[in-house]
Amino acid sequence: MRPGRFDRQISIDKPDLKGRAAIFKVHLKPIKTDEGSVDEKKLATQTAGFAGAEIMNVCNEAALIAARKNKDKVDMQDFQDAIDRVIGGLEKKNKIISPEEKEIIAYHESGHAIAGWFLEHVDPLVKVSIVPRGVAALGYAQYLPKDQYLYTIEQLTNMMMMTLGGRVAEDIIFGRISTGAQNDLERVTRMSYAMVTIYGMNAKVGNVSFNDPNNEYGFTKPYSDKTAEMIDNEVRLFIENCYQKTKQLLIEKRDLLEKLAQILLKKEILFQQDLEEILGKRPYEIKNHEVAGMEEQYRLEEEAKMAESKALSETQEAVTNTDSDIAS
Repeated sequence: MRPGRFDRQISIDKPDLKGRAAIFKVHLKPIKTDEGSVDEKKLATQTAGFAGAEIMNVCNEAALIAARKNKDKVDMQDFQDAIDRVIGGLEKKNKIISPEEKEIIAYHESGHAIAGWFLEHVDPLVKVSIVPRGVAALGYAQYLPKDQYLYTIEQLTNMMMMTLGGRVAEDIIFGRISTGAQNDLERVTRMSYAMVTIYGMNAKVGNVSFNDPNNEYGFTKPYSDKTAEMIDNEVRLFIENCYQKTKQLLIEKRDLLEKLAQILLKKEILFQQDLEEILGKRPYEIKNHEVAGMEEQYRLEEEAKMAESKALSETQEAVTNTDSDIAS
């Protein structure tokens, strides 16, 4: 294709926190909401990574959920349920699970929760559930994510440890492992290979990156078989190291692990307030500077609106007084 033909490319990234809040504001207009509880800023915070279409889907789902419950208005709980459905799939309370499997799922999800609660570089846990969702999800944990573009080795390591928490909990409590950690292991494997082969985060392999998004290497690897073997060994070693660290943490917190799992078996769904009562206040506070910036922007906008409204009322009052003087 000759130069000048279709050479202008416009990149449309997913919206950031402020963008999501603005999109929510647009899609909330036709919906009759409970103004006292529904907050687009909070909804924007809980939907990191969502595109505009997904945000519209959340609003539509929330309206449908409220309609099924014969509500006059859509409240914040309806939006929470809608976000859960969009992220985790349809809730399936009628799915029959044996008591043995349910106990394994409860300890698995509790392992994730305990690991995430006591690790510094993990998003705060806001909800954990053992109610089946979607096609294959038997348990579900919701975190409060943030828009982040750069990650350190410590952050990625903590995220991997949290992901391995479910498998480790099964190993500690039952002395055996199940197939429930398949998705967790896939995520950990992808992350560890990326750290070694793309981000140069391994001392033995070195500061090299074998990332090939444009397929420039074709079908050949840009490294030798010896290097490939070294990469595999380093990945296994790194995952095993994360596994042992997680195991040590959960053994130290075993009493909390068992307490949380038993309560989860009874209630099936636990929220952040419940977790604080069971586990105590989380030792690490995650400060989201973007949220603080957005709140400051909202404050300035409100002040500007109040100043504009005050100026308009003063102008109208002056016009009224002028008309009265003319009439007299």
